[in-house]
Amino acid sequence: MYNTDLPTRAELPSARQLIRSTFVALAVAGGLLATVVLPAEYGIDPTGIGRVLGLTKMGEIKTGLAKEAAKAAAPPATPMAAAPVTTIAEMAAEARPSPKASASVAAGDPAPSGQSHQMAITLKPGQSAEVKLAMRKGAKATYRWTTRGGSVNFDTHGEPPNAPKDFYHGYGKGRQVERDEGVLEAAFDGQHGWFWRNRSQGEVTVSLSTQGEYSAIKRVL
Repeated sequence: MYNTDLPTRAELPSARQLIRSTFVALAVAGGLLATVVLPAEYGIDPTGIGRVLGLTKMGEIKTGLAKEAAKAAAPPATPMAAAPVTTIAEMAAEARPSPKASASVAAGDPAPSGQSHQMAITLKPGQSAEVKLAMRKGAKATYRWTTRGGSVNFDTHGEPPNAPKDFYHGYGKGRQVERDEGVLEAAFDGQHGWFWRNRSQGEVTVSLSTQGEYSAIKRVL
């Protein structure tokens, strides 16, 4: 009635063979998880093979983009907005910047149309920085910033004095950018400037040049 013969007991795999096959399958799955899945999806490379194959970099980019996307989807709350807001008068009183280990400010002679400054900030992996200009509504400042050693994520925005915690007014943002330049026109009295974050695996130096109608410049983060 049946064309196929049923296997005999001798032909069936033993319990020992089944256990061994199960352990082999688990070992193969674990190896693929450690060498392919974790590096490619999450940037985690416990064996080092993922970096050799170029999968770790792919995973780091994916996780970095996912974090930035989650940050962009959430109500913006920049470090400056969360901290007590410095007034224009207070920033003007601190217009003579003090040197820091990771940032240096050199003020040029004030131009007829305003001030001129240059600043270099070195960011370690995962580190961020923020620089603000004290500006009146309608004031304009030309700027140019470039990076050395890699690219950064940036967010150009501003806050008025005593802004609520969830306040956000953006002028532009980007990911994995090495330079940007243009004219920043203040939409209101307050602080206007740039936020950078280094998502790479090495140090990145951001060099900023500004010139225009602002009363002070300050690194606030």
